[in-house]
Amino acid sequence: MATDTLAPPPDPGPAITLVDVVKDFGGTPGGAAVRGVNLSIAEGEFFSLLGPSGCGKTTTLRMIAGFEEPTGGQILLHGRDMVGVPANKRDINMVFQSYALFPHLSVADNVAFGLRRRRVPKNEIRDRVERILHTVELTDKADRRPRQLSGGQQQRVALARALVNRPRALLLDEPLGALDLKLRQSMQLELKRIQREVGITFIYVTHDQAEALTMSDRIAVMNGGLVEQVGTPREVYERPATAFVAGFIGTSNVISGHLTAVEAGNGVIDFGDGQRITVPLPGGAGPGTALALTVRPEKITLTTGPDDADSASRIRGTVGEVVYLGTSTSYTVHTGIGAEMTVFQPNDGTACVAPARGDTVWLSWTAAHSYVLTARPVAAATAESASEPGSLSPR
Repeated sequence: MATDTLAPPPDPGPAITLVDVVKDFGGTPGGAAVRGVNLSIAEGEFFSLLGPSGCGKTTTLRMIAGFEEPTGGQILLHGRDMVGVPANKRDINMVFQSYALFPHLSVADNVAFGLRRRRVPKNEIRDRVERILHTVELTDKADRRPRQLSGGQQQRVALARALVNRPRALLLDEPLGALDLKLRQSMQLELKRIQREVGITFIYVTHDQAEALTMSDRIAVMNGGLVEQVGTPREVYERPATAFVAGFIGTSNVISGHLTAVEAGNGVIDFGDGQRITVPLPGGAGPGTALALTVRPEKITLTTGPDDADSASRIRGTVGEVVYLGTSTSYTVHTGIGAEMTVFQPNDGTACVAPARGDTVWLSWTAAHSYVLTARPVAAATAESASEPGSLSPR
């Protein structure tokens, strides 16, 4: 049976806009739970709110849904301010981690429940239920009870029940958290497929970086009630805006130092003994500027000597832990600049060396794989170094 889109014709403006949204529960340790969040979410976008527990992502989602009222700011749904509008008057549905299916009803009756409450004509209910069950690939399970379904199938029933009402947006609060790893990974692809087919705006809350990277068109990374970065999965992974984003999205090595030279538009941090880091130069930075930069573990190559490490950046170190991860091996390296680095080497036969604990190695990578997180002028860097002993400086 052919499926048709469940979404209404797109509006020219954003589907959902948050303007300076604040939520203060009063007495919250560390201040407001959400502190001045600004977001613009496009029609038909799969948008994720990603962050650790307590960062404000679920509170933000609940304010969009209408289950919480903001202390300040605006929440616009297709240009209309929803602040003060009850949840049942917003053209939005929500899917929770607990599926909340009626155990005594069949799959079809669970999906049809909301339509019957709204007194939709029986013929239309039947057609819409058939279409959405086809979309979530549960047509052959229509007569079964929830207890006869797997966890992933129950999740798809909950999703179908929300989508059959044809909301303008669907909010999902960690809906895959109760599933085991393999099923969760499979459902990530299913959710993205379903969202693409129905064309409805999805806003997805998760603390799982892999989920967000796999499914999202864009991600808002939250920390302490604030949005630290909004971007595509590639942008937030390859070009993190802050040290928090660099550390939270995957694994990252953060290195500090002071620029010693500028070569061909790149900044150079020379640590002596053949050790140096080359990084694309941020605007206005010059010799003496204090930098914090990041490089991802999979961008680094391990070699046995400085002559082999013929790259823009090369650091010497001693191998600590060696952990086999299947597709790659993780090496913890205690470097000659005082920083501990993590390196991922693929187990596909292309790695230059396979060192053991205690071996001396060189870490090398290209300038393009060094990314500046912060840059502070000479005077500010000097004052900070004086007040923070132990910061890394070139020899």
